[in-house]
Amino acid sequence: MGRHNRKCYSGILNHCYQNTIEGKLIFYTISDFLVYFTIFCTITPRYKVTVVGLTLMYDHIHKSMSADSRKELYRCSQNITSVFAKEHNKTLKRKGSLFRKPFGSVPKYSDKKARSNIIYLANNPVERSIVKYAEEYRWNFLAYYNSNHPFSKKISKHSASKYLLWAMKVVDKKRKNSEYLTNPLLQTLFKKLSKTEKEQLVDYIISVYNVIDYQTAIRFWGSYEKMITAIHSTTGEEYDLNEVFVGKRDDVYPTLTSLVLQSGKYKDIHSVVSLSAAEKIELFYYLQGRSSATAEQIAKYLHMRLEKS
Repeated sequence: MGRHNRKCYSGILNHCYQNTIEGKLIFYTISDFLVYFTIFCTITPRYKVTVVGLTLMYDHIHKSMSADSRKELYRCSQNITSVFAKEHNKTLKRKGSLFRKPFGSVPKYSDKKARSNIIYLANNPVERSIVKYAEEYRWNFLAYYNSNHPFSKKISKHSASKYLLWAMKVVDKKRKNSEYLTNPLLQTLFKKLSKTEKEQLVDYIISVYNVIDYQTAIRFWGSYEKMITAIHSTTGEEYDLNEVFVGKRDDVYPTLTSLVLQSGKYKDIHSVVSLSAAEKIELFYYLQGRSSATAEQIAKYLHMRLEKS
């Protein structure tokens, strides 16, 4: 759908979705997710848009947003994409476009279609066998409606390490200045934290930056509990979105990351993207023999093309 033909009506929910060129993987680490999320949350307040839902999958992104105009929706999405692609290219040591253009968007004219869209976003990780229940997936942000630490222990400033307290202050300052978090900064913040404190900091960052309007989403059902029940009992379908998946399940991607790191050859998982063609082929067969990932999924993971027979 081209920019000038994109439909957008004031107050109407729009399902915006973005796919990478050739389906390449976007998110390899927690830091990758956080970079996108903090960019998203610092840019959207600059525009007349309302964020009702956001789901970050390993290789694509879904957003439910309403805007005052087509121009606002387009400018907001393009700004987020541009900034993230720039930061992501730095991390992966690559050049060129990351996402397919233009981004897709479909207006949801009725409450029924809006409900189906919200359910679809929430259940994407369930449909892809990453989690059993939608609220168990951190990156659709459902669990943050009624808790600022749904995946970690509550932070106690009396018992928290000086490193965690320092990291929290850095996050607070960045958020106050409307600055997103970069991968190098996140690595510094996480460096001296225990596993428990890393999870606490992730929850803290998400809660401090979060701009999702949960109340707007909930009004379609009347309560958070009713919305969760609907999500559990319904498979959201998007008849106007022909989403093509590679492989039957996406939980293979963290498995691939574990295998790569266990090999002992790579300290930074992002380095697999910049390997030579010969090195990628060698790693491809290594991963294929040790995982249930399809050849296409491993190729997406390594940012390589499969030769068509």
